[in-house]
Amino acid sequence: MTAGGSPVLGRRQVLGGGLALAAIAACPGTAMAQKAQAPFPAWVAKFKARALARGISGQTYDTVMAGVVPDKSVYAADRAQPEFQEEVWQYLNRRVSEWRIETGRRKAAEYAALLGRIEAEFGVDRAVMLGYWGMESAFGQVVENPQHMKPVFNSLSALAWGEPRRRKYWETELLNALVIVQRGWSTPSEMVGSWAGAMGHTQWMPEVWLNMGVDFDGNGRISPFGRPDDALAGTANYLVKRGKYRRGEPWGLEARIPEGFDTKLADNRTWRTLGAWSGRGVTTVDGRSLAGYDAEARLWLPGGAGGPAFLLLPNFYAVRSYNPSSSYALAVCHLGDRVMGEGPFVTPWADGERTLTLAEIQEIQVRLTRNGFDTGGTDGRVGQGTMRAVRAFQQRAGIEPADGYPGLKVLTALRSR
Repeated sequence: MTAGGSPVLGRRQVLGGGLALAAIAACPGTAMAQKAQAPFPAWVAKFKARALARGISGQTYDTVMAGVVPDKSVYAADRAQPEFQEEVWQYLNRRVSEWRIETGRRKAAEYAALLGRIEAEFGVDRAVMLGYWGMESAFGQVVENPQHMKPVFNSLSALAWGEPRRRKYWETELLNALVIVQRGWSTPSEMVGSWAGAMGHTQWMPEVWLNMGVDFDGNGRISPFGRPDDALAGTANYLVKRGKYRRGEPWGLEARIPEGFDTKLADNRTWRTLGAWSGRGVTTVDGRSLAGYDAEARLWLPGGAGGPAFLLLPNFYAVRSYNPSSSYALAVCHLGDRVMGEGPFVTPWADGERTLTLAEIQEIQVRLTRNGFDTGGTDGRVGQGTMRAVRAFQQRAGIEPADGYPGLKVLTALRSR
C-alpha cells in the first residue's frame, strides 16, 4: 500500500491477501527463479542440520520432507505485480459487499459467545474480528479450497531452496512450519495455504502461528483451521501485542472538511488532536464539532478531494499492523461496522460507483457464464475468477478501462447483449 492509499501487495509484502497476483501460468516452471545452490534432494539433506539445531527431530524432518515436491509455481507468484489495479472505492466495494455483510451477520450471530470471550480477554471489538475474518478467508470459505490453497511445505520448501532474494526469511518460515508439526499442532496434509504459506481463517504465517497463536478452544493444540476459536483469538492477540490495540477505543470516524481546505494536510501521516483538526474546520460527517477533544488522529482522503474524509485514531493503525495497507485496514474496519449494523459511508466517492447488490453481482456472473466467460461460480462473491471473466468481457466489448471491476457499466453492457 502506498501512502496515498492505493492498494498494492498484501500483508508483509509477501501475501496475496485479497489482491490479485499475475497469472502464474505466465511464468511456468522455473522461469524468473531458481538460483538454487544444489539439486533439491541434496539441499534437503543439507538443510536437515538447520532443522536439528532448531530442535526438530530427525524423524519429524525425514517424515515431512520425504513427502515434499517443491512447488516451482511460487517463484512467479513471488515476483508478480498485482494483476488488477483498483481504485480505493473499487477495493472497498468488492470487499465490503452485500455477500460479505450478510454472511458476516450470520457468523456474528452464530459465534456471538466466542466473539464476546475475545472481547473480554483481549479487548478487541468483535466488529474488527469479523472484518478480519471476512477479508482474510471470506469467513472460512477459502480455508481449504484447492483453487486458492496449496500444500504449505511444497511452497515453503521451494522458496527456501530456490528463491535467493529472501532465502533467509523462507528458511525461517519453513523451520517454523516444521516446529508446528513437531509440537503436534498440525500435520503436513492439513497445512494448506497461500503460495507464501499463510494459513487458516485469518491467514497466519507459521511465525504468527508459533508466537501469537492461542489455544482458545482448550483442546491442547493451537490451530488456525477447523473451528475459528484459535484463529480469531490468535489474531486478537497479535493486534494487542504487535499492533498495540487499545481496548474500548474506536478505529476512527468519517469526517467532513470545509471548502478550501488544504488537502496537503490530509497526508495520513501527521498526528493532530481532534481539537486541532476542529480548529482547521474539520467536523464529524454530520457536522458536529470536534473542539475540546484531545485524542490524536491523522486525516486521510483516500479518494482525493471531493470524496470521503477519515480521521484515523491509533486503533486504525493497530488494524493496519496485520497488513501494511490503509486500504486494507479501512476495508476491515468498514466491513466489521457494516456487519454490526452501521450504514455505508455518507460522502460518495468523487469518481466512484455505488456498490452493486448481491442480486446484481450474481446477475453479472450468470450473464458472463452464459456468454462463455467462466466466473468460477455464481454465488455473488467476487473473486479472481469473476474479475478475470469481467476483464475478458470488457476487452471483447471495448469497455475502457478493462480493469476487471464488476460494476454498473459491465452490468448495463451485459444486459444489452
